[in-house]
Amino acid sequence: MKNFILSKADINQKKMSKGHKKLAQYIAENYDKAAFMTASKLGEKVGVSESTVVRFATEMGFKGYPELQKELQQMIKSKLTAVQRMEVSSTLIGEHGAIQKVLTGDMELIRDTLENVSESEFSKAVETINNAKRIYILGVRSSAALASFLYFYFNPVFENVVLVDTSSASEMFEQMFRISEDDVCVAISFPRYSKQTINALRFINDRGTKIIALTDSADSPIAEYADTLLVAKSDMVSVVDSLVAPLSLINALIVAVTFSKRDEVYNNFNKLESIWDEYQVYDKSDGGDNE
Repeated sequence: MKNFILSKADINQKKMSKGHKKLAQYIAENYDKAAFMTASKLGEKVGVSESTVVRFATEMGFKGYPELQKELQQMIKSKLTAVQRMEVSSTLIGEHGAIQKVLTGDMELIRDTLENVSESEFSKAVETINNAKRIYILGVRSSAALASFLYFYFNPVFENVVLVDTSSASEMFEQMFRISEDDVCVAISFPRYSKQTINALRFINDRGTKIIALTDSADSPIAEYADTLLVAKSDMVSVVDSLVAPLSLINALIVAVTFSKRDEVYNNFNKLESIWDEYQVYDKSDGGDNE
């Protein structure tokens, strides 16, 4: 990541034009706001032309302003506090129109994920999961919901699936101390990235276990541990992050794995249906009175 968030001392020491120094100063002090401004809006805010903003981005080592803006946005995903997130999203979404803007944004994230996902990495993930002795699923904080969802559908398909309980750091390692090179860990992490996940992956990586990382970019701190990297776009929505695209990619992974083990899955679910019927797990009423 390019270091363009400069201190006042750095700015004064660098050989910059007056306009570029004003831009650097503003971004250093207001990077959370600048990340979502167009070049025109940023120039207007600082008092320079749009072309000056574009030249500034180039001088800072970027191909253009959009690349600088994207880098800023990526950085603040993991840096902003919950309060700062609310302030930024309030500016972007406003008091009204949340349903329109959030759902439209989610659709764009799924489209972006579909256009950029690596089919070879996806196929490699399916093969790795099918060949593993044990499957460990790891997700902390908001990513825990995605991990639980994946576990719910993998559990009837595979004999040895472990959903790592991350509520206690010590217990987390106790659950994984038998993990080996014959196993696989599906690790899920999105901004704000959890240090607990990173520490767990360091432990898992040291034991030669294959790691499938599901995260938002190749710059994610868990990407460096990945044998297989699945990227799903996520975006900041107030105090929460949109996890719609990651969930959709997990759905695709479940479907692909299930199809690759069709006969085995068919037999498993036949047995489960009998159990569910016997113990009345699901309501099979026709919607009428149940008296």
